[in-house]
Amino acid sequence: MNTVIAFIFMFGLLVFVHELGHLIFAKRAGMLAREFAIGMGPKIFSYRKNETLYTIRLLPIGGYVRVAGEDPEIIDLKPGHHIGLEFNEVDKVNKIIVNNKSKHPNARVIEVERADLDHDLVIEGYDVDTEERLVFPVDSKAFFIMDEKETQIAPYDRQFASKSVPKKAMQIFAGPMMNFLLAILMFIILGFAQGVPVEEARLGDVSAGDPAAEAGLQKDDVILKVDNESVDTWYDFVMAVQSHPNEEIQLTVDREGEIFTVPVTPNQIENQGETYGQIGVLRPFEKSPGKIFQYGFQQTYDLTILIVQSVGKLVTGQISIDALAGPVGIYDATDQVVQTGFYSFLTWTAMLSINLGIINLLPLPALDGGRLLFIGAEAIRGKPIDPQKEGIIHFVGFALLMLLMIVVTWNDIQRLFIQ
Repeated sequence: MNTVIAFIFMFGLLVFVHELGHLIFAKRAGMLAREFAIGMGPKIFSYRKNETLYTIRLLPIGGYVRVAGEDPEIIDLKPGHHIGLEFNEVDKVNKIIVNNKSKHPNARVIEVERADLDHDLVIEGYDVDTEERLVFPVDSKAFFIMDEKETQIAPYDRQFASKSVPKKAMQIFAGPMMNFLLAILMFIILGFAQGVPVEEARLGDVSAGDPAAEAGLQKDDVILKVDNESVDTWYDFVMAVQSHPNEEIQLTVDREGEIFTVPVTPNQIENQGETYGQIGVLRPFEKSPGKIFQYGFQQTYDLTILIVQSVGKLVTGQISIDALAGPVGIYDATDQVVQTGFYSFLTWTAMLSINLGIINLLPLPALDGGRLLFIGAEAIRGKPIDPQKEGIIHFVGFALLMLLMIVVTWNDIQRLFIQ
């Protein structure tokens, strides 16, 4: 149950933050955000606030912000249509009833001659009772009513396509950007909670009864050399110790300015078929605010480089597609991480947030990176790519991504049974 709760929290947080970036910058640019969705597939919860419908959907495979103009508008009023109109206090149309007009006895029914809800915001037509030709101004926040469901109209200045290239690019880039900011924040929280690991080879707590304690090593001792080989970092020190299980090594130690050498024989530890040495010391941590904030940015940067390199190896074939993990594999990994403690879970969540940001920036159709590629082409050409052609490319890309997701999920399930 802990794993289920942790997975739901982690998935919800990562997707929420990503889509929140898209939503915030859509609204800042004046775009109409129709829906903010966590998950895909059928709705299991919905709530409308102001202009946006907030939904939680069944399948935990992503989320989206649906902005007006990114998809074809739902309703197109054509000449000859009979529609009902309701008006606000300034005699502008605020409700356009497309069907079930009998349920709206106060609506004025007209036959449409011309409707422009993008620029002029007018509906021209004939009253079905008097056959009088009339022109009706439409409120910029009017609603279509179809099957008794309301959908707000989207004048052109509220649509994605109407915005400048920088605003469109920022709205797309904001999702991955928020994932990187979330990772930085989580590492900063970790820094304040447990401290920042010291980079130098300085000892933290020494476990009683282990080789380090028996050799007389103490907390805050600084290791200068292992077998006359200089060690500059904690990583260098750990690697040197782990490579000598059950073998005596000479440690050159600096204790408050006093330099001396002590012999230590690391215990032999076996884990998952691997053997390594261990002397029983912990890495020290410090809680300097300056270093904590630096730690948040540095960890995010280091992991970003590592993940980018891994993606590069995947593209070049150095890493097999079998190494990829989908929702099932991530759940299984989360189960293992949760058992090691809350701090490990926060680190894992930050890593996945960076991974989500990087993957979304890949220049592939249907991903944010693919959409940014089209916006870049628009900046170079001076005009956008044909929306229908772009839509087809994104649809094909989405279908291929779903196919990849199925393959990866199948591999995850097979790995679980093999284990």
